[in-house]
Amino acid sequence: MQRHLTRRHFVGVAALQTAATLGFTRIGLQSARAAEPDAVESAPAVVVGSGYGGAVAALRLGQAGIRTLVLEMGQLWDTAGADGKVFCSTTAPDQRSMWFRNRTEAPLATFLWLDVVNKAINPYPGVLDRVHYDQMSVYVGRGVGGGSLVNGGMAVTPLKSYFAEQFPTVDADEMYGTWFPRARAMLGVNSIDPAWFESTEWYRFTRTSRKAAANAGLKTTFVPNVYDFGYMQREAAGTATKSALAGEVIYGNNHGKRSLDKTYLAAALGTGNVTIQTMEKVTSVSRATDGSYLLTAERIDNTGAVVETKQYGCTYLFLGGGSLGTSELLVRARDTGALPDLDAGVGAGWGTNGNVMLGRANHIWDTVGAHQATMPVMGIDDWANPDNPVFAEIAPLPMGFEHWISLYLAITKNPQRARFTYDSSTGAVKLGWTTAQSAVSAGMAKKLFDRVNAANLTIYRYDLFGSTSKVFADNFTYHPLGGCVLGEATDDYGRVRGYPNLYVTDGSLVPGSIGVNPFVTITALAERTLARVLAEDIRS
Repeated sequence: MQRHLTRRHFVGVAALQTAATLGFTRIGLQSARAAEPDAVESAPAVVVGSGYGGAVAALRLGQAGIRTLVLEMGQLWDTAGADGKVFCSTTAPDQRSMWFRNRTEAPLATFLWLDVVNKAINPYPGVLDRVHYDQMSVYVGRGVGGGSLVNGGMAVTPLKSYFAEQFPTVDADEMYGTWFPRARAMLGVNSIDPAWFESTEWYRFTRTSRKAAANAGLKTTFVPNVYDFGYMQREAAGTATKSALAGEVIYGNNHGKRSLDKTYLAAALGTGNVTIQTMEKVTSVSRATDGSYLLTAERIDNTGAVVETKQYGCTYLFLGGGSLGTSELLVRARDTGALPDLDAGVGAGWGTNGNVMLGRANHIWDTVGAHQATMPVMGIDDWANPDNPVFAEIAPLPMGFEHWISLYLAITKNPQRARFTYDSSTGAVKLGWTTAQSAVSAGMAKKLFDRVNAANLTIYRYDLFGSTSKVFADNFTYHPLGGCVLGEATDDYGRVRGYPNLYVTDGSLVPGSIGVNPFVTITALAERTLARVLAEDIRS
């Protein structure tokens, strides 16, 4: 397995230029050496994590001429398995699906109350992880590109007024005039052709849910995506290899999707100043007497065994390990005395973005279609409802046969927040989220979809989440947010209070809720942070 990724691994100057200008072609790796240094053990700048915030940091530092090392705990997903594919499909998962599990852990647990959804697999560093806390579990991506490898690609910019409510000290006009457009351009955001949407069998499930929402007096809205819809239309026409039309999504997409390894990270490696080291988990961070930062990382193999413990040093440290990873590192560092002056706000302000999943049973004449694209393109938008603000993405359920189920991932304006705490007896960092806090989101989702069911004379599906009575799956989230909230644990640009040259660039900056799928917001905030830090803090 290739652990050290530098510019020399990309094929040709033309390919590098394509990456930098967002051609979005998967760039192949090759073994020919170039006149560049081997993978470094330390660098002026270290970035922890290669998700959205980490990828932005890597690119902008590399473009500024700063030698940068990215540490990623997952693998580079570029090598095909025995089936000729890099990723496995949702309906036929194998060891590539999950991070060191004996069995998959999909959000749907059952169908007709039968245990037919999840499959036994061999433990392996797969692409999707479900991190379990006492009362909440969190889906995260594992690999170069982080969550971009496993999400549904919904690239939604939040309502400006709600963004301003969540970030009162951030210039919203600047965000919407500069940083959101820059993020969308770099991510390759595009929208489905409305005419094709209305005619294709692959989105009948969305049109059925739109009709049900309209019957309840609710509006729906198209949402953009980072999946290449031109490619999807070629899939449907039979002129391109199917990916979104072949049941691929939560365990990765082999084609069509503009994940970070094809955008920000490809361009970052193209600068020649960035190295990515894979299968290395940062376990601790401290500060040396000269003010530099010291990191300890465990390198693992394909069995999960730790084969080496490594030390790194840097002047500038950027934490992009996601809401869970960054919060855990900093909470442990503060409470063990490694970074004792960290603010009390570190670990606070965590939320689920109000996530709740549910299913409805349609009438037999309201078919959703045996063929379903895996990329959502529409949501029920009732966010302006002052009594019960909810945005619900119309989610696919691609089983390959007609099942009459409409599936949704609701995002509710749940004000509940939790805190990460360090348990000195075990060395673990725990999350204080409770089932009562989840019930707030479920109650809000129920108010919305009770209206939909009443208007359409339909009912909820009770057979999808592993219990004969469970309708609302509120015990997991795809959108972990908070833990190092902007303007609280950090200053208004992600600088960690009390520690110069230490920065947070990921979803832990968002105070528990952003009202829509969050990765565009995370990317835009990271762009804003890097612009300010490069202008004011870093000497190349």
